Amino acid sequence: MDLGLRGRVALVCGASSGLGKAVAMGLGKEGTRLAVCSRTEEKLQKAAEEIRGATGTDVLAIAADVSVPGEVKSLVERTMAHYNRLDILVTNAGGPPFGHFADLPEDVWQKALSTNLLSTLSLCREAVPHMKAANWGRIVNITSFVAKQPTDGLILSNMTRPAVLGLAKSLSNELAVHNILVNSVCPGAFETERHLDLARRRAQQEGVPLEEYMKSRAKDIPLQRAGKPEEFADLVVFLASERASYITGTAIQIDGGLVRSLY
Repeated sequence: MDLGLRGRVALVCGASSGLGKAVAMGLGKEGTRLAVCSRTEEKLQKAAEEIRGATGTDVLAIAADVSVPGEVKSLVERTMAHYNRLDILVTNAGGPPFGHFADLPEDVWQKALSTNLLSTLSLCREAVPHMKAANWGRIVNITSFVAKQPTDGLILSNMTRPAVLGLAKSLSNELAVHNILVNSVCPGAFETERHLDLARRRAQQEGVPLEEYMKSRAKDIPLQRAGKPEEFADLVVFLASERASYITGTAIQIDGGLVRSLY
């Protein structure tokens, strides 16, 4: 299937590792030109070189902290200066730390809001005018399955992730007239560094070996395993493509069946 992505330009955030990197790789394989960002310059440049080598596409690597509005503005400006267009925005930022309500100081709550909600707002505010000018755009927000099914110990994610869904749904209604589609994806357990870090914390909290905890966790997933980042990327690449032309305002969980809700 031709996804119609060749020659398009995508800005993928949090692309130095994990799901963001997998999405950038997937888009690159479809011929999409890329701007990728993350906070760590060295790690980002290494990922960009790997994506170039695997896909042959143009990759502009920009170190930026998307929780800082000024850096978001510069990120989009540099992308436009390099490519003179911006068709696809994939919002993504590192998840907030593990913790419970009574254990988290005020500054951690504020940082979670800045990183996981307000960053999405800033990115959309900077990118949307360019999409409007072209009368075409795709915005895909990477959130978490906890936006639909809150999980103990992840109260910061439980708070911020559903807010992104509300923002995205509102934007999808307002931007449809400009042929800009806005969707969100809600990943469950995937084989990433963050997943492993959370598993270590939970195993330590429960006083069990990591391997035992991982096996126990997989039993909650109907497919009995964590997902591969490439499986996640396939969904995002499709939503960013011409083939997804009648899909907007959705929040799709990709979790091996973990979320039990009907909606």
